[in-house]
Amino acid sequence: MHHKIKNARALLGGCCLLAMMTVQPGIAMAETVLRIGMTAADIPRTLGQPDQGFEGNRFTGLTMYDALTMWDLSSEDDASVVIPGLATEWSVNEDDTTTWTFTLREGVTFHDGSPFNADAVVWNVEKVMDEEALHYDASQVGVTASRMPTLTGATKIDDYTVELTTSQPDSFLPINLTNLFMASPAKWQEHFDAASGDDAAKASAAWDAFSRDASGTGPWVMDGFVPRERLELIRNEDYWNAERVPNVERLVLLPMPEANARTAALLSGQVDWIEAPAPDAVAQIESRGFTIYSNESPHVWPWQFSRIEGSPWNDLNVRKAANLCIDRDGMRDGLLAGLMAPATGSVEAGHPWRGDVTFEIGFDPDEGRRLMEESGFSADSRLAVKALTSASGSGQMQPLPMNEYIQQALADCYFDVQLEVLEWNTLFTNWRQGARDPGSLGAHSTNVTYATMDPFFALVRFLQSEMAPPVSNNWGYIDNPQFDELVARARETFDPAERDAALAELHAASVNEASFLYVAHDVSPRAMSAKVQNVIQPKSWFIDFSPITIEE
Repeated sequence: MHHKIKNARALLGGCCLLAMMTVQPGIAMAETVLRIGMTAADIPRTLGQPDQGFEGNRFTGLTMYDALTMWDLSSEDDASVVIPGLATEWSVNEDDTTTWTFTLREGVTFHDGSPFNADAVVWNVEKVMDEEALHYDASQVGVTASRMPTLTGATKIDDYTVELTTSQPDSFLPINLTNLFMASPAKWQEHFDAASGDDAAKASAAWDAFSRDASGTGPWVMDGFVPRERLELIRNEDYWNAERVPNVERLVLLPMPEANARTAALLSGQVDWIEAPAPDAVAQIESRGFTIYSNESPHVWPWQFSRIEGSPWNDLNVRKAANLCIDRDGMRDGLLAGLMAPATGSVEAGHPWRGDVTFEIGFDPDEGRRLMEESGFSADSRLAVKALTSASGSGQMQPLPMNEYIQQALADCYFDVQLEVLEWNTLFTNWRQGARDPGSLGAHSTNVTYATMDPFFALVRFLQSEMAPPVSNNWGYIDNPQFDELVARARETFDPAERDAALAELHAASVNEASFLYVAHDVSPRAMSAKVQNVIQPKSWFIDFSPITIEE
């Protein structure tokens, strides 16, 4: 689904966003500025590996930093695919498929002027992989290692060639590396040398200073940072890809976790762009001359079930019943003003990974109640379940009203749902700690949305038993030998057709087992001033800010 609404009327009053720079005496030139209201409650971490989920990657990862591989975000019609980034090419060793060779892009410099090269790649792998490295930062490991769990190390071959190794054959590695952002070793060393204390204290101080004085190779450069308040970026005039030097001169990112507050900020001209506008304000937003963009994203809004001992979701009838008792069309058309797509799995019909799905998810509460009765539940003997969610956050859409909708729907099928609302970063951290962790508060499910752009993110990290905490995001400790065998088949083949066939079997098996409560696919709605032009809304959780212009 692709949806773009444009109105001809120019935005009036309160939205002039011009900062003046003196060029010559008596002459001033307007600086073009784009202000964005994020759903996050805080600025995602800025030191190279963002937190706050993929909203962190979108705003403080892909802006200031690059990875060896990157997503093509240039089309609103075609699926986003992995393309060369700081690596120009790569190959797996045919004799040892745990070894990869990456050829690096020459002539790239970090924002501080130091060169990007093989030493920088090794240093950035060590920052999250080598506990003995001086610059190892445990705080960056959780949001990195869980996204590329087989990577074991990097070795310099020459200045522009590196060898990466994995713990097992892993055809997903080039995709996973889109999440390893390259920070400047020279800038970190500068802060380390300026710090005092022993080496451990100096290393910690260096990362803290780096977060306020970041240096990557990306199209945007940090220019000002106030935690929980704002991050200001300016365009990198010397970016290595001349076609992606930003058109806008300044990008201002503002945390606004509450949907109505974001919407009010847009309508009053405090910001030019907001993520996830309040659905009940869509008509007003459009009538005021603003633009709403949306495009179905490879992204799922689920409940992820606990499968530990004693969990009520260990009963297949109960898992299926929950999936049949949600009116997804009603949620879309009533609650969310059309800004979602119903989910019947991690991917839908027509996708190469869909497979032979035999459990048809839809709205069938009579069958849902029959299944519950078969398992011993009724209006007089209800099943209590506790669900974790957040009030906002990356990809969470409108989590409180959506979960309240589910709570009411499941009540008609003999469930008593208790909602436990956590701060987004707390919920996201617990996603890797797992259902057994005290931070889960005894919950039986967690509501953390997930991207489905690649096999690891869509399926493997949830369904493979080896991905249970603390390795990755198998929060509920799913342990299914069939899933594990299919993951191994997909990971260990380097033939795309064979890999897709294994993934299709894996996906179909997971849906037929009702592994999650599949609710919605995000359409990444964002609303903005009519003066924000040349917006390409890709079929991705990410977006490229470089082509955007401000037309007064």
